[in-house]
Amino acid sequence: MSDPAVVVEYRNPKERLGHAVHRHKPVSREGLTERLFTLLFTGLVYPQIWEDPEVDMEAMAIEPGQHVVAIASGGCNVMSYLAADPGRITALDLNPAHIALNKLKREAARRLPSYEHFRRFFGDADSAQNIEFYETFLRDNLDPETRRYWEKRSISGRRRISLFARGFYRHGLLGSFIGAAHLAAKFYGVKLAEILDLKSMEEQRRYFDEKLAPLFDRKLVAWITSKPASLYGLGIPPSQYEALAGGREMREVLRERLETLTCDFPIADNYFAWQAFARHYGPDSAGSLPPYLKRENFSALQARAERVEVLNKSFTEFLRAEPDASADRYVLLDAQDWMTDEQLNDLWEQITRTARPGARVIFRTAAEPTLLPGRVADDILSRWNYREAESARFTRQDRSSIYGGFHLYELES
Repeated sequence: MSDPAVVVEYRNPKERLGHAVHRHKPVSREGLTERLFTLLFTGLVYPQIWEDPEVDMEAMAIEPGQHVVAIASGGCNVMSYLAADPGRITALDLNPAHIALNKLKREAARRLPSYEHFRRFFGDADSAQNIEFYETFLRDNLDPETRRYWEKRSISGRRRISLFARGFYRHGLLGSFIGAAHLAAKFYGVKLAEILDLKSMEEQRRYFDEKLAPLFDRKLVAWITSKPASLYGLGIPPSQYEALAGGREMREVLRERLETLTCDFPIADNYFAWQAFARHYGPDSAGSLPPYLKRENFSALQARAERVEVLNKSFTEFLRAEPDASADRYVLLDAQDWMTDEQLNDLWEQITRTARPGARVIFRTAAEPTLLPGRVADDILSRWNYREAESARFTRQDRSSIYGGFHLYELES
């Protein structure tokens, strides 16, 4: 277990990410793949986060005034948590692109004059008017570093902010991955957007069995998915690839996850399915939008956005500088799949020290079981109650369908 008094100083965001991902020497094949992932992960990965915020909020049972510490990713969940009225949210991420996106969302909630503006900017994310909104309401309210990020020009000469006029959700590693999946399916005669026209769960099941499942029997699909680099677009580093596969062929695992997404929830009520199959959000109805983009939550976002602080730090790095008993809820996403035993113990030592009575921790794993027993020291883990039955239920409820397991731990009184 590491000494909590030892503080690692990082010169730049790449060093933080490298500390989290790198396990092997640079000259090894494994080391090269890890460094390729690091290079890709410093750009925009998740235009939309792929964890279900409604499941998160039910599991956390956030009470007004509480302090939530969360990995930020694309910011959809952090902004959605504001609907539960926490007193403070600390959003942490190793990726500078995600930091810039979270800060943009926070300022947009504070500064855009109406729900319609906000919905067009982050819901549709494909209108030239969004650039006008940026120039009029947001640009001068962003800190210099965030403004530089969004105004930096690509090789094409376009500023990054122009992504919101060109279909933001089609970009980033995840957007490119989904686009490649559409092209691959089209090559085999399947148009994925067709599923949006289906009227029942029975039709969804038939579509999966007849159109989607056979794609995974194609030799090319099997070969591509057998390569860890093929899943970099999902933000899955080499160390997590093996956990996701679990000793099986990756195509089998991906087929099962796609089956859950396609068959276990009504398409009309699942905005993850809309993003996967249509590459945009659905209409303003039921579950076709994340909570932070729903009209009924916009006034809460406006009033509470200033409660969100966004920091380019690791979870452990942030907690190490926090006082004892200072946080109530912790959101780790799937980051622990990346960690060594030493990193896990360091993290949970800091979580336990900073947790208030009744604190809750939620996270997801590529494989189904919780990964903590046998890896986190007993004297730490014994202080936490694993809510096994609830975790299994939340796993089934998670509409994103990517992960093998959702896990909820609560600090023993």
